[in-house]
Amino acid sequence: MVPLLLVLLLALLLFGAGFALKALWWIAVIVLVVWLLGFVIRPAAAGGRRGRWYRW
Repeated sequence: MVPLLLVLLLALLLFGAGFALKALWWIAVIVLVVWLLGFVIRPAAAGGRRGRWYRW
């Protein structure tokens, strides 16, 4: 009975980790797109000035 519970617990942990990693990949892709769009949009909006669009 204990090995069965351990296998079920392991499967649950791996399922949760897989879901979290997939969600993190989607978040990373969205952040990358926004970051790249900032390089395209900001110089045009700044009137030709070469400024950074981020604050750090």
